[in-house]
Amino acid sequence: MNHQGKPPQDNLTEIIEFVLLGFADMPHLQWLLFGLFLIICIIILMSNGTIFLITKMDPALQSPMYFFLANFSFSEMWYVSTTLPRMLINIGTQRRRIPLVACATQMSFFLLFRGIECLLLAVMAYDRYVAICNPLHYPRVVNHRVCIQLVTGCWTIGIPLTIGHTYQTFSLPFCGSKLINHFCDIPPILKLTCGDTFVNEMLVYVVAVLFAVVPFLLILGFYSKIISIILKLLSATSQAKAFSTCLSHLMVVVLFFVSGIIAYLRPNTRHSEGIDKILSLFYTILTPLCLIP
Repeated sequence: MNHQGKPPQDNLTEIIEFVLLGFADMPHLQWLLFGLFLIICIIILMSNGTIFLITKMDPALQSPMYFFLANFSFSEMWYVSTTLPRMLINIGTQRRRIPLVACATQMSFFLLFRGIECLLLAVMAYDRYVAICNPLHYPRVVNHRVCIQLVTGCWTIGIPLTIGHTYQTFSLPFCGSKLINHFCDIPPILKLTCGDTFVNEMLVYVVAVLFAVVPFLLILGFYSKIISIILKLLSATSQAKAFSTCLSHLMVVVLFFVSGIIAYLRPNTRHSEGIDKILSLFYTILTPLCLIP
């Protein structure tokens, strides 16, 4: 952790823009990466957009499970849109500068939609838990009003924390360097700041625990109950059917939460730019691609 005293005034720099390095160290692969990321962006946006439209328009898909899936697909489109388009612009134009306000906005929306998806995955696990473990009470427990309340909570609970976190991070003084390894996220921004970042780093851990560790543990608890119920089913066909409704969601949970927890809860002393870039690439591009339901 960067627990320094107040830096000398001469070392402070008024930062009005940053430089997103991205893959500048791979000039011979620029257009290959541009094409690859463009295809991935189109696949993610079109797939999730199609899922969202179908679940809204098809009368046969007006159940709580598909209602939550539609909201997850909608948030996934916004999540990807906060990073991939800027990455494509940087690679295509080689103009890697981003204004401070735009950087703060990118980080704010990235954190918001990341948090929303964490909470939605927990809600989806709860939906599967009630459907499998208490099927007779499912229509009453997970009714339309409850679904609206759960989704509304997911979409609003993280807004104050996200805004406050972003404001506190960008209120810190910066020391000369304005190079960001991949995109505007908390760890690379804190590396550019001066002074004592203890409060900011503790806030990162608190938010990570609230929006990643706690939902992840809740999901594991729901699925431990679900698996115990499924194993008691006498018919192999019934077991296979029950597992099939949960397997894709469980795979999404593992990919999404493990990548996020490693990225934000890894000790700073072990950070390296190469590992940070790989992790950033994983949870901003590869994970959303794998999360397509």
